[in-house]
Formats: sequence, structure tokens, C-alpha cells
Amino acid sequence: MRYFAGVDIGTSSTKAIITDENLNIVAEATAHYGVDMPKPLFAEQKAEVWLKGFTQALSEAVNKADVRDIEAMCVSGLYGGSGVPLDSAMEPLAPALIWMDKRATQEAEWVKERIGVEKLFEITGNYVDPYFGFTKILWLKNHHPDWKKFKLLLTPKDYVIYKLTGEIAIDYSSAGNIGGVFDLKKREWSEELLKEMEIPRHLFPDKILPSNAVVGKLNAEFASVLSLKEGTPIVSGGIDAAVATYAAGVEKSGDHVAMIGTSMCWGTIHDGRYLTPKMVNMPYVIEPLKNIYSFGGATTAGAILEWFRKEFAPDQTLQELEEEAKKIPAGAEGVKVEPYFMGERAPLWDPNLRGKITGLTLSTTRAHVYRAFLESLAESLRLNVQTAKEASIPLKDEIYVVGGVTKSELLMQTIADFLKMKVKTLSSTLDAPIGDVKLAINRIED
Repeated sequence: MRYFAGVDIGTSSTKAIITDENLNIVAEATAHYGVDMPKPLFAEQKAEVWLKGFTQALSEAVNKADVRDIEAMCVSGLYGGSGVPLDSAMEPLAPALIWMDKRATQEAEWVKERIGVEKLFEITGNYVDPYFGFTKILWLKNHHPDWKKFKLLLTPKDYVIYKLTGEIAIDYSSAGNIGGVFDLKKREWSEELLKEMEIPRHLFPDKILPSNAVVGKLNAEFASVLSLKEGTPIVSGGIDAAVATYAAGVEKSGDHVAMIGTSMCWGTIHDGRYLTPKMVNMPYVIEPLKNIYSFGGATTAGAILEWFRKEFAPDQTLQELEEEAKKIPAGAEGVKVEPYFMGERAPLWDPNLRGKITGLTLSTTRAHVYRAFLESLAESLRLNVQTAKEASIPLKDEIYVVGGVTKSELLMQTIADFLKMKVKTLSSTLDAPIGDVKLAINRIED
């Protein structure tokens, strides 16, 4: 029997699995950590947090499986925004400003004035917003005292892969997700836009690889740490949302998936004829030179549910809150939530949006409000689907939903009601790691 490892470095945890060649999970493990939010709209994480989470989760899974010899390992990760700033010795100089960070508002406006939304979209297929990594990089350029010492920017998973292999690379989905410095048509860094923004080209990896390409081999140091065989092939992986989409079986135009975790990412694939600046557009994790992955979502999804529980029901679980909410009729008797607790990215593109709860009366209960929170997520998803339809992106009348929230029967039914679509879920909630394993099994080597 052949065994494979899939590891997804997420915003709040790293999940690792060991499977056999038929995708049967032999062992799984999760390492939890947090996000640093030193100021409003700031969200950053240190590289060592991801490396520690990776080694902890994978080591535990390997020990549970009692498997030391695996065929290959693939690593996916959260959208790391600016990436990890590294010096000439490949040591981190600052935390990465992750996808959730919205501090680069002035930089986004500067790009709009200097370059223009139309030109940027023509080259990159994307909009200008503090969500995108290139605006966060401009913020670091304008504010970080060690900017001139920055020699390289690596995504979370590519930093970990570097530590595992000594190789420097990035995959197409991660490169495209940075936004305004990647030419989506040519599938390469845009020398023109880098020059106009005065961002050094050397900050980005020379090698841009397909997500199922082998980056390198596991070195002796981490083979010992992880109790794995030295020389194990390490596969490039990609952005977690796209990898989770692949895990659900999205390989053809019209298939679409919502990944709901800390945030929500809804995405579909097409041949590139249906680009809209309202969505985030990047090469897909399979056939990246042919397929475009277009997605939107909600910046805060599971995060606002956990926020509500923590602040208003600290002694309750989300499942207990759901049981209360099931007794409330659809529509929550007029209570509505606007779920914009960290601004909003695609398709609204407004970092200044804020969360609201309206329709409260003296008869409103905690259950009403929680039901309204769930309905706000379904409404966000409906907005994304409608935006894609307006851009003529072909969509099937069924949707896959993946992530831990698939355990919520009420949310799944609410999504089905709001979208008027059949909702399908994976048998496992370990979405992106399953996609990682599929990429590892179908890996390509030089």
C-alpha cells in the first residue's frame, strides 16, 4: 500500500492527514494558533507560527498512522497577503500581512490614481483593494524600517516548503492571488507594473510551478523532525480555497464550491473568457495555463459565528446555539445581520463596511440573532453566485460546500433555500488536505 501526506496551513490552524492511495484517511491531526491583530483592520502572523503548526500537526499524524515512508507530500496554505519578508540569510524580518489585513487603504488609492483600475484589470485580471498582496507590499515599502533589507517574499506554504527542501518557488495560483504584479495572460510577473509601483523584481520567486509539481525533496533536518524518510518528494500545492475546490472534484467549467471556515471562499473555474473585476481571478491548481479560478466570498464567516458565541454565549457550543436557532422561523422574525466585521473583499470591495445587527425588538432572543448570523452567510454566498452569473460564468444548479461548517444542518439548509440549489458536502471536513493528497498522487517531476 502506498501512503501520502496532505497538509493545509490555515489562518487559525494547520491540518495534516495521511492517506492511502485511494484517499482513505489513515490518520489526521490539527495544530491550533491565532492571528495577531495589534490595531483595527490589522491582521498578521509570524512565519514561525506556521512552521511550528506544520511540524506539530504532521508529526502527530505520522505518529498516529505509524507510517514513516510516504510516496509524496503536498502543502497548501492560506492566502498570505504580503508574504513573509526574508533577509539575505532567509530569516524573517517581519510578520506577513495576511489576507484579512486591510491597512493598505492609502496604497490602494495610490494605485488607482497612478495606474488606474482599467489598466490593472487588463494586465492582471484583478481589481485594486487592500485585500490583495501587492497593496500590502506597498504598505510595507512605505512603512517598514527594514524594507531595503527585504530580499524575498514567500507565501506561508512556500516558506514552509523552503524550510523542508531548501528550494525557492511559488505555484501559479499563489502568484496570481497576489494581484497587481502578476500578468494573468502571460502567467508571469509583470515587469511593467513592478516598475510603475517601484517594487523590486527580486522579491518574487523565479520559479512559478503547477500545483502538482515537485518542488524538491525532504531534507535530513526535517526528515528527522517529522519522522519521515529523507528525500520524500514535496509537491507545490496552492491557495487553500482553490485546493479545497479541487478536493470537491471541481475539474470542469460550471462546477462550483464554497469553502467555509474562518472566512468563506466561493469559487468556480472557466477558460478565462468571463473575467470580472468584482471577483478574484487566478490560475487554477490543475492545468494552470488553461484554467482560471474565479472566486469571491466573505472575509468573516466562521469567525463571526465564533465571535458571537464568545461574546454572548461563552458557556455554549455552536451546536447548542444552532439547536436554539432551529426553533426560530426563517427570516429570524425581521432580525438581519450585515456580516462585514473586517470590511469586505470580492464582490463588494469595500474595506470600510462594518458589521450591523438590525431589526431588534424586545421579543428578540439570542436564538433570533444567531439565526440571523447564519442567514447572513447564506446571503453573502448568494451575492457571489449572482455576481458570477452576471458575468456570464456558467454554473451548475448544484453547489458543493466544504469545511467544518458542513456539520451545521441549519446552515446547509439555509444555503439551499437562499440559492435554490442542491447542496452537496464532502464526507470529510478535511477539504484542502484531501486536495493536497490528490495533487501529491498526480504529481509531476522534472
